[in-house]
Amino acid sequence: MEAEQAEVRALQAEIAALQQTCLQLPGPWEHASRIRQSLQEIHQSDSAGQESSKDPRNQLRHLESELSFLSMLTGFTITDYSKKTEDLTTAEMTDEGVKKVLQRHRISGNCHIITFQLEFQIVETQSKENISSVITDLGIVMEPTEYSELSEFVSRAEERRDLFMFFRGLHFFVKWCEYRKRTFTHFKDKYPDVVHLPEGPYSHCMGIRGASCPEFELVIVWRIHVDMEGKVLPQLDLLPGVPRQALQLDRHGVVDTAPQGFRSLLGVLGIEGTLESLIGSMQ
Repeated sequence: MEAEQAEVRALQAEIAALQQTCLQLPGPWEHASRIRQSLQEIHQSDSAGQESSKDPRNQLRHLESELSFLSMLTGFTITDYSKKTEDLTTAEMTDEGVKKVLQRHRISGNCHIITFQLEFQIVETQSKENISSVITDLGIVMEPTEYSELSEFVSRAEERRDLFMFFRGLHFFVKWCEYRKRTFTHFKDKYPDVVHLPEGPYSHCMGIRGASCPEFELVIVWRIHVDMEGKVLPQLDLLPGVPRQALQLDRHGVVDTAPQGFRSLLGVLGIEGTLESLIGSMQ
């Protein structure tokens, strides 16, 4: 009996301890209250963030930083932009739940050294199911440049009313122009007595003339071609300038096959490696 009584007292003590612990735990209503309080704090912080984003000064700084990043990434700088909207919706369209809006856009800007101005119209059709838009007119005005390759490309972009093709093609065209300028300038600075640029740093051709044989010259013509789809590719050709007496001695047709060999060398050594090899052969 004493052992059983001792066990009962131990169980009673354990029950009392558990009851005390349960009293110290928060009730279900208290737990729900804490959840609501946390949600309120989160909502208040979100509201404060939204209020700060509505501040015109903060919003302007945010937009300026995004515009600066896009300009650095693409090379395009927008100097002026305007938009006019005109409602084309008729009474019949209103009854059918369709709305038509005409947007007239004008954009002025530049891509590095090339300045352009775009004027285009967009007709936006809004219905209950979806929203669609189409460019109905596109005009591109570019400042006169030394890049004759751009004229046909601009005409195709206007005819197709393809803004994406215009911006993409102009972006890569300018990048190739800058690469050509850096390459020609590099060899001109490295070999000033051998290399000359007849049209300056933005020249599309480079002459190579050795001091030992000044009457013999190699001319590298580097054009930048834009195909029908707006894809930009470099085109390099070799024009050998050989005196008449040397042509008479060229019985194996080395001069005639030189342009073909030059193109084959481009596929093996690349542009810079090929030019370096030609300059080395003329020294």
